[in-house]
Amino acid sequence: MQDTRTRTRLGGFYYLLAWLLCWLFGTAPTQQLAVGLGGLAFFALLLAARLLHRPPEAGDEAELQRWLDRHWGVILLSSLGWGLAHAWVLLTPDLQPSSLIATLATVAFSTAMAFNFAMRRRRAALGILLLYLPGLTALALGNEGTRAELVTLACYLSYLILALNRSHREYEAMLALELQLLEQRQRLDTLSRTDVLTQLGNRYQFNNLFPAMCANAGRHGGQLSLLLMDIDFFKRINDQHGHSVGDDCLRAFGERMREFFRRDSDALLRLGGEEFGVLMPDTSLEQARQLAELFREDLANRGLQLGDRQLPLTASLGVGTFDPSLDGGAEAFFKRVDDALYRAKTLGRDRLELSRA
Repeated sequence: MQDTRTRTRLGGFYYLLAWLLCWLFGTAPTQQLAVGLGGLAFFALLLAARLLHRPPEAGDEAELQRWLDRHWGVILLSSLGWGLAHAWVLLTPDLQPSSLIATLATVAFSTAMAFNFAMRRRRAALGILLLYLPGLTALALGNEGTRAELVTLACYLSYLILALNRSHREYEAMLALELQLLEQRQRLDTLSRTDVLTQLGNRYQFNNLFPAMCANAGRHGGQLSLLLMDIDFFKRINDQHGHSVGDDCLRAFGERMREFFRRDSDALLRLGGEEFGVLMPDTSLEQARQLAELFREDLANRGLQLGDRQLPLTASLGVGTFDPSLDGGAEAFFKRVDDALYRAKTLGRDRLELSRA
């Protein structure tokens, strides 16, 4: 849609200009006044239709397709209009001096159609035929002096069809490459924001997301709760069972988080090592505390299932809710909750502490 819109902006003006030149360079423009002004009005109307027919700012695929169909209707009507204008020039004695202008314009318009509108091959081919066939018919009905011009234009028409096919393949290849690059960029962006081991958000995502969510909560008065968690004695797991079991433990911990914090708005994160976090927008301190306590109790009761091995596990948790009157910004809020987590660890671990003012 964007390509079609961009490539049709100037075309309508040159149809208008070509007809003006054909009319003015005829032998008696005043005698063809009605035809001349009628042609100018017709092509001016099509020019206005091109410029004023703006694409929708948003819409589903069906709506965009309807816009394309209507815009192509204007393009094809312009092609048909010029094809008939070319034939009229060739068949009208008063316009004979302008026949070269009309023929060259037909060649130019059809060439532009083949190379600029290859994204819709069949419609572009129809546009070329609408530009060409009326003039070729007029030449075929003329005297033998026009045979050379007829044959030359017919040969050039065959070249245009071949060029259109090639341009279409090149356009499709360009689109495929652009889509491939876009998908690669999206994958890289996802990888840059995702912890490889747990598939949770990573510290980079947290550093981008957390300040923005705090600023939004401060502006609009919404509630934003933050839960920070540390797996208790994780170094002991690595030392006793090996780092592969430690990695399995981190993955299973991330899965357990997904079981409890399942809202689409919640952001689940691995902040580094054995430290995890959950950002919970539109969540009060009491709601966040209840969810966090349920998570802590379930982890303490069930531990983690690592294949055939049941691994006992606990975690220390700190919970807080953003308060613009207490927190100058995201950094101060994070420190409050981090201090709560530190208290939970120093007071015996496997417990939850609320952040203090």
